[in-house]
Amino acid sequence: MMYEVVQIVHSYWAYLVLLVLILATFNAIFKTLAKKPFGPQDFRISLFTLIVSHLQLLIGLVLYFVQPYFAAFSEQGMGAVMKDSTLRLYLVEHPLTMIISIVLITVGYSKHKKKLSSNKKFRTIAIFYALALLLMLSRIPWQAWF
Repeated sequence: MMYEVVQIVHSYWAYLVLLVLILATFNAIFKTLAKKPFGPQDFRISLFTLIVSHLQLLIGLVLYFVQPYFAAFSEQGMGAVMKDSTLRLYLVEHPLTMIISIVLITVGYSKHKKKLSSNKKFRTIAIFYALALLLMLSRIPWQAWF
């Protein structure tokens, strides 16, 4: 029961994470190219992206430890997990890639605050958030999502 609830929350929250990450990334890219000033709304967009992605990480960590696949580590061992593409995706690739993505978002957000010019703020967010977005898109289990 708990697994199903957490899985549903994790899946639907992922849509929000992707939406705001895409918004924040393209906002930063377009405003870098247009040389726009960095305003309070831009700060809020990047902060909201940071917050929703961290919440998704917390939900994902709970899901990781309550999912049925987790028992495969003790039952089959790491070698068997790595040989099974489904187990490897859910137990290794997806969690590790998403953690790296969240780290990139966090680093990008932290670094942008130290920049003095608007262009450097936007460029920092654009680079780190775009890398995070690409990593996320590469390891979403699409077949289970739709």
